[in-house]
Order: sequence, then structure tokens, then C-alpha cells
Amino acid sequence: MRQTPAAHARTIGGVAVGAIGLGAMPLSVEERPHEEQAVAVIHAALDAGVRLIDTADCYHWHAGELGHNERLIARALAAYGSGSDEVLVATKGGRGRPGDGSWTVDGDPRHLRRAAEASAARLGVEAIGLYQLHKPDPAVPFADSVGALRDLADAGTIRMVGLSNVDRGQIRTAREILGPRLVSVQNRFSPAHPSTRDTLDLCTELGLAFLPWSPLGGISLSAVDDPGSTAPMPDTPFHALARARGVSPQQVCLAWHLAQSPVVVPIPGARRPASIRDSAAVAGLTLSAAEVARLHL
Repeated sequence: MRQTPAAHARTIGGVAVGAIGLGAMPLSVEERPHEEQAVAVIHAALDAGVRLIDTADCYHWHAGELGHNERLIARALAAYGSGSDEVLVATKGGRGRPGDGSWTVDGDPRHLRRAAEASAARLGVEAIGLYQLHKPDPAVPFADSVGALRDLADAGTIRMVGLSNVDRGQIRTAREILGPRLVSVQNRFSPAHPSTRDTLDLCTELGLAFLPWSPLGGISLSAVDDPGSTAPMPDTPFHALARARGVSPQQVCLAWHLAQSPVVVPIPGARRPASIRDSAAVAGLTLSAAEVARLHL
């Protein structure tokens, strides 16, 4: 694996993960690619220096496919060979997909313990590197759900703990329960969805990694999906800067994320090897303060 330039070095709980992670959900849900291509995407990410892969037990399409994405990642890492042991696989528990396109929430401590143990088995690891509460369950006291993750860490089933889809108060509550075992927060955040900036600011203050999901919201999806397209780019600040820099709008958006805070580790999804290669190339792109200030949608 190539090394990420120091300017964009990122860590999660002291583990070096590079500037960009891979959000693996698109490889298992609706419109997913065939397995050969999905494995090629993961291998392309590893070749490009990606050291963080984000998944969840509920990333699947049809009923009866629980753990589809985790099993896919395990197979891809095993096939890759040397270097795959450097990858931090971050999975999540606490949500479900019945197979009809809907999502459920289950933060019951008993469910979380079973889910984490099953995820570890599917990933083929003794301990999950980073295990994240996928979403707070309104029917379960938040402290009880977080307490289950503390117990899983105490038991050695997981090494580090993360949260997803949480607010500032929940982050502080989890910090009190978990102490230094809490290392990350994954919330939706992008130029078009800045409403969770307050949680990013708290993560910066506390030294927690912030993993924005759907980080490319607000730029043309057509340009993102095909970085090599010769079609005219829309006239937005991201596309204008991309033209000036000779890079893709996707890279400009991810560079914008990296400029927000040293704790930010974007996890863009990909269904094609070219897409994750383009995303990973942002490790060599640094925006000036003036360029960051221009990027307002």
C-alpha cells in the first residue's frame, strides 16, 4: 500500500487509517454490482492506500442476507493477501433490514451482544477493530445500549467503540460510560447537509474521529459516479474549482471535508474501482483557505 501524505494523515483511536475510507454499503444493497466487481472495488481501495472499510451487519438487499456486506469484505480481504491485515474494518449493529427496503432499529443490549459476536464470526476475527452503535433506539435507554458496547469491549469481542447518528448530548453520555474506548462518531455531513457540524466540532474538541456518511451530498451525482466523464460540468463552486485544479468534483468535495478538521475521515461509497481510486487520490490534494471559503453551495 502507498503511504498517505502526512498533510492528510488520519487516525482512529491511534490506528493510522489514511485520509479516506471506503463506505462499503453500495456493494451489498439495491443496485449492487456482481461479486467479482465488488471484490475489485475493495482491492482497488486497498491498492490506493485505503485502510478503513466501513460496513454493518444490515448492509444487504434481500431478506435472509444478514451480514452480506461483512462476508463480502472478509472474502475480499482474504483474497487480497499481504497488506490486508493493516485495514481497520469498522462494522455496526443496532439496525435491521427486513428485505422490503425499510430499516428497523434495535438497541436492546442482548441484541447488540449477539449481533457483535455474529459480526466477528462473519469477519473472521477474534475481535472487531471498531464496533459502532448504528443508531440510538428510542425504545431503549441510550445508556443501556452504550453499556452493552462497554461490556463487549471488556469481554474482548471489540477493540474500539463508535457511535452513529447521534447528537452532542449522546456523545457526552457515551464518553462518560466508555472513556477512551469511544473513538469515533459517524453522522451524516456534507456541504449540502451541514446540520451536524455541532457534533463535528465536539469531536474535534474531544479528539474523536468524525466519519461523515454520504460525504458527497451537494455535488453532481453524475460527475461523482463517473470521474472520467467528458460531459460538461455543472456550474457550482465545486465544479469550477475542479476545472481549475484539473481534478474531479468528488476530490474537491472530499478535500473540503479534510480541511474542516484533522479528525475528519470521509467514507465515500463506490460501486466501481475507478470511483474509489478517484476518491483516494484526494490524499494528494490540499485546498487553500481561500479555496475552502469559496465552496459554498
